[in-house]
Amino acid sequence: MHQPIKTTITATVIVVAIAGAIWLGGDWLGQRDTPEGLLVSNGRIEATEVDVAAKSGGRVVQILADEGDLVQAGQVLVHMQTDSLQAQLREAQAQLQQAEHAVQATQAQVSMRRSDLAAAEAVVVQRQTELNAAQRRLDRTEALVKDGATTGQELDDDRASTANGRAALNAARAQATAARSAIKAAEAQVTGAASAVAAAQASVERIQSELNDSALKAPRSGRVQYRLAQPGEMLGDSGKVLNLIDLSDVYMSFFLPTEAAGQVALGSDVRIVLDAAPAWPIPAKVTFVSRQAQFTPKSVETANERQKLMFRVKARIDAALLNQHQDYVKSGLPGVAWVKTDPQATWPDALRAREQP
Repeated sequence: MHQPIKTTITATVIVVAIAGAIWLGGDWLGQRDTPEGLLVSNGRIEATEVDVAAKSGGRVVQILADEGDLVQAGQVLVHMQTDSLQAQLREAQAQLQQAEHAVQATQAQVSMRRSDLAAAEAVVVQRQTELNAAQRRLDRTEALVKDGATTGQELDDDRASTANGRAALNAARAQATAARSAIKAAEAQVTGAASAVAAAQASVERIQSELNDSALKAPRSGRVQYRLAQPGEMLGDSGKVLNLIDLSDVYMSFFLPTEAAGQVALGSDVRIVLDAAPAWPIPAKVTFVSRQAQFTPKSVETANERQKLMFRVKARIDAALLNQHQDYVKSGLPGVAWVKTDPQATWPDALRAREQP
């Protein structure tokens, strides 16, 4: 009659004994007492996130990476539709060719104007020679008229010839001046045409740059975390397609009360213990301590700590270590951060860094 009661008591004792053995044999990290020279706080693993986004709006044609894929910086991940840009590029290239032809045409005009100037200057020399000859003939005729050796009509004819020669010389000089002005105008056209070439070249380069930007590349090495768009979707300017996490920039964010934060220096050693891998402490360094306090975050559970202001602290994991274990790096994992406030303190055995399997 009393056997069931005895059996129940025996089972209870066994359960309690097993639980006690587990508690006693479990890692001391679960205890509330913190060793001297150390601080502890709850936190979560975070990583720098970057978005792969389209510079200009358009249709997604192809996505070359899936969620979880490791990608390298500069790797093409997305192709956007480029039909319109290709048409603009052909138009800009045609305008560039026209501008280059215009430069050649204006340079030819300059050559022609210089030839015109040379011809005009030759005419000036010719008219000057003719005027000199007419002037000498007039001088002789005047001397002969004084001696009565020739008629007054011949003198009038020579005077008229000299005047005509002087007028012809002035006209030739005017033509030479006009030719010089035409050269300057043609050279100005060359400059304008060259500017048009530069503008057309800039348009080609701009459109080519937009075409290059239509192949969306990974801004840094990391893992694809989310696909934010699908092939065929229309995106606006700066539309996001993929979200990456930088596996070389991983840290734990946690919060410390005022008196504890004041003991933490930049560069302090940290051991991160994740809930998912409690037997493998991860070495890290304090790289950031907030300069201003803030209200206690939701991740802090105790009512006493909720009444305090806290300082945010970041402990960054070494990039070389992360590179060795890229397949295991995940953001959002919860755990605790043990911070060494006394450089002379030694890590307990449970917190000594060890080689990962």
